[in-house]
Amino acid sequence: MVKQVTWAGVFPAVTTQFHADDSIDFPATQKVVRALIDDGVDGLIACGSVGENSALSAGEKREVVAAIKEAAGGRVPVITGVAENSTRLAEVYARDVENLGADGLMLMPPMVYSASPREIVSFFKTVAAASDLPIMIYNNPPAYRNDVTPAMVRELSDVDTIVAIKESSGDTRRFVDLQNLNGDRFQLFCGLDDVILETGTLGAVGWISGLSNVFPRECHQLFTLVRAGRAQEAMPLYRWLMPLLHLDARADLVQCIKLCEQIMGRGSERTRAPRLMLEGAERAFVEGLMKTALATRHQVAEAA
Repeated sequence: MVKQVTWAGVFPAVTTQFHADDSIDFPATQKVVRALIDDGVDGLIACGSVGENSALSAGEKREVVAAIKEAAGGRVPVITGVAENSTRLAEVYARDVENLGADGLMLMPPMVYSASPREIVSFFKTVAAASDLPIMIYNNPPAYRNDVTPAMVRELSDVDTIVAIKESSGDTRRFVDLQNLNGDRFQLFCGLDDVILETGTLGAVGWISGLSNVFPRECHQLFTLVRAGRAQEAMPLYRWLMPLLHLDARADLVQCIKLCEQIMGRGSERTRAPRLMLEGAERAFVEGLMKTALATRHQVAEAA
């Protein structure tokens, strides 16, 4: 029997906050989480790409999940990214975070290795068997090279704990292809900020977002309008957000999101190397986007 979950709505990929000495600032990370929940988000992704999963040690990942779960206090589901380099490490992580109280896994293909379709399907099935947690498969071929196609997703339909797909290819046709091959077997999530209106119109029930760390209320309002079939009404808000939504598709999205977070007083821009905080023209560009957005924010609020 397919595991029943009610994942839907806006799920920020939460940033991991750091001290100046590069250690994790757990109180600040929990503060970010509590503020997002207070602003109405529907769930949280701990240790996703925006949470700098790949820059954290094995122990740190588990500590971050525990801290975010504690801060959430059961108010919203906490799903943790699984981005390991081997099947065995992913299995161990899945079991460990289940014991820590995580509500689900966001599972991407093995990091670094460009796997074949057969290997990717085998990886997903093996990790799924390691715990009872519900799983969201994460597809992001532009960033991680491996492409989880609709046909591969169909091969996973007999795995009861795989319940959702986060589609970040940027090809909105994928949502229709997934539905044609799998019906309503999987919950579909948009994983790329700047196609949320299009994918929400095509049936995405949720949005895993970078920019919702910065403007959670506006992002939630946008998604609510789209899901209600009011896409035309959502257009002014979508146009206002779009220059910032594009940041989610950049290679330096973490630095961009964290700088925007800092401008909003929601967190710090500190990242862990090899990521470096933005400087020069790139920093000025992002600051300029935020300046424009904040100067016109009231106009969008009045129109909504």
